[in-house]
Amino acid sequence: MNLRLDATAVDAPPAETQAATAAASPKSSVQKTPERTIVLRINRGEAGDVAGRWEDFEVPLAPGMVVLDAVLHAQSHQAPDLAVRWNCKAAKCGSCSAEVCGKPRLMCKTRLEELDCQSPVVVGPMQTFRRIRDLVTDVSWNYRVNATLPPFRPRADRDWRWYQRDVDRAQEMRKCIECFLCQDVCHVLRYQTEVKPQFAGPRYFARAAGLDFHPMDTEDRLGYLSHEGGLGLCNITKCCAETCPENINITDNAIIPEKERVVDRQADPLRAAFRRLFGKREHPNAPAGS
Repeated sequence: MNLRLDATAVDAPPAETQAATAAASPKSSVQKTPERTIVLRINRGEAGDVAGRWEDFEVPLAPGMVVLDAVLHAQSHQAPDLAVRWNCKAAKCGSCSAEVCGKPRLMCKTRLEELDCQSPVVVGPMQTFRRIRDLVTDVSWNYRVNATLPPFRPRADRDWRWYQRDVDRAQEMRKCIECFLCQDVCHVLRYQTEVKPQFAGPRYFARAAGLDFHPMDTEDRLGYLSHEGGLGLCNITKCCAETCPENINITDNAIIPEKERVVDRQADPLRAAFRRLFGKREHPNAPAGS
C-alpha cells in the first residue's frame, strides 16, 4: 500500500502560536559587552616647539595592550600625521622611548594594565632632547659623544683567556639597547636641551666601563672621563639605573667603579709614588712599559 505524506499535513503549531512565541523570546541570548576605552593624551608639536600642545584620543582597550599599541591606534584611526618612532616592538631596538605619565619608558614595554587608566594616559617626547615632531626627538648628540670615547685597544702580549666573572662584568654593560632613557632622566642633561654640558652621561659611562672591564683592553680612559666626560658632575642619584629597561646597574657597577679609579689616580699617594718609581702604567690591564 502506498502512503502519501502531504507537506501541508505535517503537524505544526498554528500561526498564532508561532507569532506569540517569537514575540516572547529575546532577539539574542548573547549580551554584547560594552567596549572599554581609555583617553590617550599626547603632547604634539613641530620642531623647536618645547611646550607643544596636548591632544586627547579615545582608544579602545584590549587585554595585553601596551602604550605603543594605543599610540599606533590613534595614528591609524584619528591622527595619521602623528609622528612616532618605533621598530621592533619587542623592547630590543630602543626606538620607542618616550615619557609615559611623567616617567621615561619604552612605550612597547609599558602595559596599559599597569597604569591608572581611569585618568588620561599621558605620553610626551623625551624632554632632554630637541623635538623633531610630536613624539620623535633628535638623539644625534649621543652619537657625537660616542665618537669621542677612546675605542677598545687590545693587548698583544697575552692569550685571549680570562675568567667567566670578568666576562660577566664587561657583558652587563653591553646589554644596552641605546634607548637613551638614562640620558633623558639624568638631571645633569635633562634641562640642557639646546646646549649640552661637558658631560657624557650614564650611557657612555657604562660603555666606558664595559671597555675598561675587558681583560684584554689597554686603553686609558680615565683622563677622558674626568675631563671631557665630566664624570665628577654625577652625584649618584641612581635614577639612570632605575630607568634602564635592561636592568643594567649603571650606578653601582659602572659609575662608582670609574669614580673610584679616578680618585685612586689623583689622590692615592702610594700609587703616585709607584708611578714615579716604575713609570707610567695607568691602566690596570696595561702591559709593562706602556
